[in-house]
Amino acid sequence: MYDLILRSVLLDNRTADIAIARGIIQKIEAKISEQGREEFSAAGMMASSPYIESHVHLDTTLTAGEPKWNESGTLFEGIQTWALRKQSLTRDDVVKRASTLLKWQAVQGVLHVRTHVDITDPSMTALKAMVEVKEQFKDLVDLQIVAFPQEGILSFPNGRELMKEALEIGADVVGGIPHYEYTRDLGAESIKFVFDLAEQYDKKIDIHCDEIDDPNSRNLEIVAYEAIKRGMGKLVTASHTTAMGSYDNAYTFKLMDFLKKSGINIVSNPLISITLQGRLDTYPKRRGVTRVKELWRHGINVSFGYDDIMDPWYSFGTGNMLQPAQMAVHVCQMTGREEAIACFDMVTTNAARTLDVEQAYGLEPGKPADLILLDATDKWDAIRRMAQTVLVVKKGRIVARNACARHNLLDEPISFKK
Repeated sequence: MYDLILRSVLLDNRTADIAIARGIIQKIEAKISEQGREEFSAAGMMASSPYIESHVHLDTTLTAGEPKWNESGTLFEGIQTWALRKQSLTRDDVVKRASTLLKWQAVQGVLHVRTHVDITDPSMTALKAMVEVKEQFKDLVDLQIVAFPQEGILSFPNGRELMKEALEIGADVVGGIPHYEYTRDLGAESIKFVFDLAEQYDKKIDIHCDEIDDPNSRNLEIVAYEAIKRGMGKLVTASHTTAMGSYDNAYTFKLMDFLKKSGINIVSNPLISITLQGRLDTYPKRRGVTRVKELWRHGINVSFGYDDIMDPWYSFGTGNMLQPAQMAVHVCQMTGREEAIACFDMVTTNAARTLDVEQAYGLEPGKPADLILLDATDKWDAIRRMAQTVLVVKKGRIVARNACARHNLLDEPISFKK
């Protein structure tokens, strides 16, 4: 007898049953004759591997309006506002907000999350709290923590030491923000430091790279070069890269081949980029999003993140990964059928590659039984209708049903020890 059988699931344009035992997918067949201790009739709903959040800031989430609103809507006012808000951070504050958002994500089928956590804080309040949250949520969400130097590495007092301390405390990924360093030379130097640190500590890399409209911000080529030189491509991610939307075509086409050769991943955050970038333009006004369609067509791995949810940079959001995917369909003009389907992949399979979790991801026998059921007929339909996540399964256990509200987790609320 299996622990769980999902009956009449729509999977790759065919109907099948999925049998699960001991947290692993055991069988996927047209009809499974055996019984399950628990069974669920999907009635033709679409099965998918869970959504993956490639880029979010859980330490800043749910702080919109504190201590003030970002009235200009710019990236830089957001950074300044967060610098004020983080002065009042406490362990309980971060744990409460991050936990709330993780539950919002989980009930919508987001079971892998990479969060950037600001470590330009000598007390490391947010990072220590997030390490605790990661442990508390380990049976619900697989969380990766990026040591993110919001105010720079070389341009912030003791920035190098803080980065090392963050990795010692428990960060999984080395971050950076070269375009925010005081000079271009410092930006390039900070990238080399990030790679050195990642090699020293055997960590992945995820750099906020060229998140600006400046066509002369070209840190991405340095990231690609270091990845090639050190043979680290698949472990390296460049997030945002919005300056690419302002590069001329001659330079960009050269860069595309370089990026392909490097094997690095690109994360775009369409909701935030279309909101924050282009603020200094009148008209014509730039979209401010990196060249998602061109990168994808060039065979470069691209995934999407939400980035900010109700914080100083973005006052809206729910954590539903179909929102950045659908935004990309529009602002990146990926309205062809193949293109729109690719946008769904950018919050599922492509994102698994970005987070380097491909080995434990996918709907096939032998893989961990992490999956979702959507009220949709296919990926196109899911994007078009922003399909509701009806069922969420983690390690073979149903953790959420009818996930249209934040209180649908079946478990008792997770308690946190002080």
